[in-house]
Amino acid sequence: MPRSSFAAKSYRTHGLVLRTHKLGEADRIIVLLTPEHGQVRAVAKGVRRTSSKMGATLEPFMLVDAQLVRGRSLDIITQAQLRHPYGQALSLDYARYTSASAMAETAERLTEADTESAAPQFRLLHGAMAAMSRGTQDPGLLLDSYLLRALATAGWAPSFTDCVRCGAPGPHTAVNIPLGGVVCADCRPAGSNSPAPDTVALLAALLTGDWGAAHDADASSRKEAAGMVAGYLQWHLERVVKSLKHVERA
Repeated sequence: MPRSSFAAKSYRTHGLVLRTHKLGEADRIIVLLTPEHGQVRAVAKGVRRTSSKMGATLEPFMLVDAQLVRGRSLDIITQAQLRHPYGQALSLDYARYTSASAMAETAERLTEADTESAAPQFRLLHGAMAAMSRGTQDPGLLLDSYLLRALATAGWAPSFTDCVRCGAPGPHTAVNIPLGGVVCADCRPAGSNSPAPDTVALLAALLTGDWGAAHDADASSRKEAAGMVAGYLQWHLERVVKSLKHVERA
């Protein structure tokens, strides 16, 4: 390839590694979420060899600076430098690792075709991964908060205060997942859920980032809220996030 052509196809970006899978005998396909280019799928050649300098860098949940060359179907990673090794801390704790896996899988699904929200989705995931790696928040609460905010960023913002149909101020006692949140008695359709009031309050806290209220929630409210968040996520993605089944709930 001529040098001028190579330079024209080369670009640099930072990104979070969402997923990797093997390609051939020594290569890997790396799925990155970047703020400027959205989701990038690229080949890292030779990274499975013990002599590779990029092998430990291009692991899930790592934040990296990468130099890439555009290809026909897959780009090629030519250089990668580690910026934040979130994956190292997350791999040491099962609860945090599985929650981070569910975050990464969700981010991958949400950004497969949506390039417009790539930058805010990247910032949201970056903040969630950093918080998860620090271990100062409950992994389940952090995961559910991330899922609600990621869906809101993608254009599916739920409401857990005002009725999603008529806008009547709450509190309301019913939640309808297909409609996207709480419904008042007049608007409540058949099949709506009737969660505990504390569960609705927890969902609202997770969406807004009210961690004081979230941490005060009891185990039953957390479990019920997690089920509703998973249902809301599946409704909009139209598929199951497989990593969620591995997440342990206290």
